[in-house]
Amino acid sequence: MTSSTQNPAAPKDALSLAPSGMAADRSIRHAAITAGAGLLIMSALGGFATFVALNGLVTPGNAAQTATDITESAGLFRFGIATLFVVIALDVVVACGLYRVFSPVSRNISMLAAAFRLVYAGVYLAAAGQLLGVLRLLGNDEYLSVIDAEQLHAQALLSITAFDDLWNLGLGLFGLHLLLEGFLAYRSARVPRLLGVLIAVAGLGYLIDTFGVVLSPGTWTPVAVFTFIGEFLLALWLVIRGRRLTASEIAATR
Repeated sequence: MTSSTQNPAAPKDALSLAPSGMAADRSIRHAAITAGAGLLIMSALGGFATFVALNGLVTPGNAAQTATDITESAGLFRFGIATLFVVIALDVVVACGLYRVFSPVSRNISMLAAAFRLVYAGVYLAAAGQLLGVLRLLGNDEYLSVIDAEQLHAQALLSITAFDDLWNLGLGLFGLHLLLEGFLAYRSARVPRLLGVLIAVAGLGYLIDTFGVVLSPGTWTPVAVFTFIGEFLLALWLVIRGRRLTASEIAATR
């Protein structure tokens, strides 16, 4: 009789631990799906803002034509800047989501990876501010009373160049973020090892581009356009597999 009254203590302890484990699993699943969806939305919005609303209106080396195109399509240019702001906000959401997903592998490394992405988002925001200066220069005729149109157009093009320069420097921080995420994915037994390698390769591509832009005396051909596939595959993996992830599976290391 004595033993039968004492045995239930063990199951009771196990039951008390179950809710915290289930809560951790739900937290990781929500974080994974949120991060994956955020990455996919960012890809679409970033592509539109960069290649249509911004680069589509800029003629390299021709300040007058660039000023004319931006002035005639000011609404599109403004929408492009607003889209960049949404992308930057999503960067913060993704940074937090990925931290939660990979923190069971290594909390410190996951936190460092998130910090690199958050700082990158800050640099990106500062870069986008340069584009607002372009609208201010081209949309206010009072500047023409101080400098002539040719100088005004040249100043606007310089602001666009400043945006590119700041963004390229920030991408180096983004590359460090991806290198660490690739390491965490590679270590986790739940994530395909090849995916971890591809994420790290994507990060290396951004790092090479940053140093290439800084150190190259001429025009630099981006490497990241060939290595970015790891980011896209990570987004798909998070969305598809995220709903079945558990903390214990992510924490298991190779």
